[in-house]
Amino acid sequence: MVGKKVKHRSTRMRFLVQEHHARQLHYDFRLEMSGVLKSWALPKGPSLNPADKRLAVMVDDHPLEYFGFEGIIPAGHYGAGAVVVWDQGEYSLLEGADPAKALESGKMVIELHGMILKGGFTLVKMKGRGENNWLLIKKKDAYSQAKWILPRALTKEKEAGLQERVPPCKVD
Repeated sequence: MVGKKVKHRSTRMRFLVQEHHARQLHYDFRLEMSGVLKSWALPKGPSLNPADKRLAVMVDDHPLEYFGFEGIIPAGHYGAGAVVVWDQGEYSLLEGADPAKALESGKMVIELHGMILKGGFTLVKMKGRGENNWLLIKKKDAYSQAKWILPRALTKEKEAGLQERVPPCKVD
Protein backbone atom coordinates (compact mmCIF):
# COMPACT_ATOMS: atom_id res chain seq x y z
CA MET A 1 0.00 0.00 0.00
CA VAL A 2 2.94 2.30 -0.56
CA GLY A 3 1.88 5.59 -2.09
CA LYS A 4 -1.78 5.17 -1.15
CA LYS A 5 -3.14 8.15 0.79
CA VAL A 6 -5.07 7.29 3.90
CA LYS A 7 -7.62 9.90 4.99
CA HIS A 8 -6.75 11.00 8.52
CA ARG A 9 -9.51 10.93 11.10
CA SER A 10 -8.74 12.69 14.34
CA THR A 11 -9.74 11.42 17.73
CA ARG A 12 -13.30 12.15 18.75
CA MET A 13 -14.19 15.13 20.92
CA ARG A 14 -17.56 16.11 22.39
CA PHE A 15 -20.21 18.36 20.85
CA LEU A 16 -23.38 19.75 22.36
CA VAL A 17 -26.48 21.50 21.04
CA GLN A 18 -28.72 23.26 23.54
CA GLU A 19 -32.20 24.59 22.82
CA HIS A 20 -32.16 28.01 24.48
CA HIS A 21 -35.42 29.85 25.14
CA ALA A 22 -33.94 33.29 25.83
CA ARG A 23 -35.42 36.54 24.47
CA GLN A 24 -35.55 34.69 21.17
CA LEU A 25 -35.43 30.93 20.74
CA HIS A 26 -32.08 29.81 19.34
CA TYR A 27 -29.81 26.80 19.52
CA ASP A 28 -26.31 26.87 21.01
CA PHE A 29 -23.83 24.73 19.08
CA ARG A 30 -20.72 23.86 21.10
CA LEU A 31 -17.54 22.01 20.14
CA GLU A 32 -15.04 20.85 22.74
CA MET A 33 -11.51 21.99 21.86
CA SER A 34 -8.48 23.53 23.52
CA GLY A 35 -9.95 22.97 26.99
CA VAL A 36 -13.17 24.95 26.38
CA LEU A 37 -16.48 24.72 24.51
CA LYS A 38 -16.20 26.86 21.38
CA SER A 39 -19.73 28.19 20.89
CA TRP A 40 -22.05 29.49 18.20
CA ALA A 41 -25.67 30.67 18.40
CA LEU A 42 -27.86 29.20 15.63
CA PRO A 43 -30.99 31.39 15.28
CA LYS A 44 -32.83 28.77 13.19
CA GLY A 45 -31.20 25.70 14.72
CA PRO A 46 -29.17 23.03 12.95
CA SER A 47 -30.44 21.19 9.89
CA LEU A 48 -29.94 17.80 8.27
CA ASN A 49 -30.92 19.30 4.89
CA PRO A 50 -27.79 20.10 2.82
CA ALA A 51 -29.71 22.88 1.05
CA ASP A 52 -29.98 24.80 4.37
CA LYS A 53 -27.12 27.13 5.18
CA ARG A 54 -27.64 27.98 8.85
CA LEU A 55 -26.22 31.20 10.27
CA ALA A 56 -23.94 30.41 13.21
CA VAL A 57 -22.87 33.46 15.24
CA MET A 58 -19.73 32.77 17.26
CA VAL A 59 -20.17 33.72 20.92
CA ASP A 60 -17.91 33.54 23.97
CA ASP A 61 -16.25 30.26 24.87
CA HIS A 62 -17.93 28.32 27.65
CA PRO A 63 -16.14 26.21 30.28
CA LEU A 64 -16.23 22.42 29.93
CA GLU A 65 -18.41 22.32 33.08
CA TYR A 66 -21.19 23.79 30.94
CA PHE A 67 -21.42 20.56 28.93
CA GLY A 68 -24.87 19.07 29.47
CA PHE A 69 -26.22 22.12 31.34
CA GLU A 70 -30.00 22.23 31.67
CA GLY A 71 -32.11 24.58 33.72
CA ILE A 72 -33.88 27.90 33.82
CA ILE A 73 -31.43 30.79 33.89
CA PRO A 74 -33.02 33.40 36.19
CA ALA A 75 -34.11 36.84 34.98
CA GLY A 76 -31.30 39.37 35.31
CA HIS A 77 -28.64 36.87 34.26
CA TYR A 78 -27.09 36.64 30.78
CA GLY A 79 -29.16 34.27 28.64
CA ALA A 80 -32.16 34.24 31.00
CA GLY A 81 -34.64 31.53 30.05
CA ALA A 82 -34.94 27.77 29.74
CA VAL A 83 -31.99 25.76 28.41
CA VAL A 84 -32.25 22.06 27.55
CA VAL A 85 -29.92 19.64 25.82
CA TRP A 86 -31.20 19.15 22.27
CA ASP A 87 -28.42 16.82 21.13
CA GLN A 88 -24.97 15.73 22.20
CA GLY A 89 -22.33 13.27 21.20
CA GLU A 90 -18.87 13.22 19.73
CA TYR A 91 -17.31 14.79 16.67
CA SER A 92 -14.21 14.18 14.64
CA LEU A 93 -12.45 16.16 11.93
CA LEU A 94 -12.91 14.97 8.37
CA GLU A 95 -10.17 17.33 7.17
CA GLY A 96 -7.00 18.09 9.10
CA ALA A 97 -5.90 16.85 12.49
CA ASP A 98 -6.12 19.91 14.75
CA PRO A 99 -9.54 21.46 15.45
CA ALA A 100 -7.99 24.72 16.72
CA LYS A 101 -6.05 25.14 13.45
CA ALA A 102 -9.15 24.33 11.40
CA LEU A 103 -11.13 26.90 13.39
CA GLU A 104 -8.41 29.50 12.92
CA SER A 105 -8.40 28.84 9.16
CA GLY A 106 -12.12 29.65 9.03
CA LYS A 107 -13.30 26.20 7.91
CA MET A 108 -13.98 23.06 9.90
CA VAL A 109 -15.17 19.90 8.17
CA ILE A 110 -16.48 17.60 10.86
CA GLU A 111 -18.45 14.43 11.37
CA LEU A 112 -21.04 14.46 14.16
CA HIS A 113 -21.96 11.32 16.07
CA GLY A 114 -25.01 12.45 18.02
CA MET A 115 -28.47 11.13 18.72
CA ILE A 116 -30.00 13.52 16.15
CA LEU A 117 -27.12 15.10 14.26
CA LYS A 118 -25.10 12.54 12.36
CA GLY A 119 -22.71 12.65 9.45
CA GLY A 120 -20.65 15.36 7.81
CA PHE A 121 -20.99 19.09 8.39
CA THR A 122 -18.99 22.11 7.34
CA LEU A 123 -18.63 25.12 9.61
CA VAL A 124 -17.28 27.98 7.52
CA LYS A 125 -16.57 31.60 8.37
CA MET A 126 -18.43 34.11 6.18
CA LYS A 127 -16.16 36.56 4.42
CA GLY A 128 -17.11 40.24 4.66
CA ARG A 129 -20.06 39.52 6.97
CA GLY A 130 -18.60 40.42 10.33
CA GLU A 131 -15.98 38.77 12.50
CA ASN A 132 -18.32 36.27 14.19
CA ASN A 133 -20.62 35.12 11.39
CA TRP A 134 -20.25 31.54 10.22
CA LEU A 135 -22.43 29.06 8.33
CA LEU A 136 -23.21 25.50 9.43
CA ILE A 137 -23.94 23.33 6.40
CA LYS A 138 -24.88 19.63 6.31
CA LYS A 139 -22.90 17.55 3.82
CA LYS A 140 -24.76 15.23 1.47
CA ASP A 141 -24.46 11.75 2.94
CA ALA A 142 -26.53 8.84 4.25
CA TYR A 143 -27.84 11.05 7.10
CA SER A 144 -29.07 13.94 4.92
CA GLN A 145 -32.81 14.70 5.01
CA ALA A 146 -34.22 16.97 2.31
CA LYS A 147 -37.50 17.44 4.23
CA TRP A 148 -35.87 18.14 7.62
CA ILE A 149 -38.15 19.57 10.31
CA LEU A 150 -36.42 20.77 13.46
CA PRO A 151 -37.85 18.93 16.48
CA ARG A 152 -38.26 20.76 19.78
CA ALA A 153 -36.72 19.34 22.95
CA LEU A 154 -38.54 21.54 25.48
CA THR A 155 -41.91 20.02 26.24
CA LYS A 156 -44.25 21.17 29.00
CA GLU A 157 -43.29 18.06 30.99
CA LYS A 158 -39.56 18.72 30.51
CA GLU A 159 -39.96 22.38 31.48
CA ALA A 160 -41.89 21.45 34.63
CA GLY A 161 -38.87 19.40 35.75
CA LEU A 162 -36.29 22.14 35.23
CA GLN A 163 -34.83 24.01 38.16
CA GLU A 164 -33.66 27.60 38.27
CA ARG A 165 -29.86 27.54 37.92
CA VAL A 166 -27.10 30.00 37.15
CA PRO A 167 -24.77 28.33 34.64
CA PRO A 168 -20.96 28.36 34.89
CA CYS A 169 -20.31 30.71 31.96
CA LYS A 170 -17.01 32.46 32.59
CA VAL A 171 -13.81 31.05 31.14
CA ASP A 172 -10.58 32.28 32.75
